[in-house]
Amino acid sequence: MSESPVPHEPPIYRRIADGLRARILSGELRDGDRLPGENALMAEYAIARATARQALAVLINEGLAVPKRGSGVYVRLFKPIRRHGSRRLSREQWGEGRAIWDADTRGRPFTVDRVEVALERAGEEVAGVLESGEVWVRRRRYSVDTRPVQLATSYFPAHLVEGSAITLADTGPGGVYARLHDLGVPPAHFTEEVRARMPGPRELALLDLPGGTPVIVIARTAYTSGGLPVEVNEMVLDSAAYVLQYDFDA
Repeated sequence: MSESPVPHEPPIYRRIADGLRARILSGELRDGDRLPGENALMAEYAIARATARQALAVLINEGLAVPKRGSGVYVRLFKPIRRHGSRRLSREQWGEGRAIWDADTRGRPFTVDRVEVALERAGEEVAGVLESGEVWVRRRRYSVDTRPVQLATSYFPAHLVEGSAITLADTGPGGVYARLHDLGVPPAHFTEEVRARMPGPRELALLDLPGGTPVIVIARTAYTSGGLPVEVNEMVLDSAAYVLQYDFDA
């Protein structure tokens, strides 16, 4: 009779990572706590430095830990933001003066910083969609629970929004969609394209991403009920900070 095969045991670095993950998820290690360093892991498990580094890299790549140069690796617990594609863009949301981010954060504190507004020549792709050679551009960074989670760049046809609050840093209650409504061109239909890629150097720095973390890129175009495109928005999301939810009927 042949012997039963011995179950394959995961490599040592994976078992170390599993143990550290269990300590994080159980609450033994809390957000901001320093994880055991490479030297501590080498001594405890009699492993090489490369193996200890692999174990910590597993948690970093999962978004559960973040390295700080010259200091160590720290727990980075964060409740993912549930981004509901249709609910956040509903007329009931911005039409009543609420920020569309209220639908995402559900009471969690969020901030918008690094707001930049400028009149620029449109790139070929944006100009083709908006049918405008000049655009007002709004660049923002969003943080939730003090953690940077998203960069957004919106483009509007210059002739359409010139002189409106859309060209100001503070657009007022309801944001840009409420202001488009004030201009007589409220958005009635949206299209979104979603893809994933690795971040560029600027995105890596602004989102404070651990090495190896991909980003989610969402390109959205807003149209009036008559089919007029009024906004192109490219959003870059920290993939470890989001759950994307879309509801639809069969």
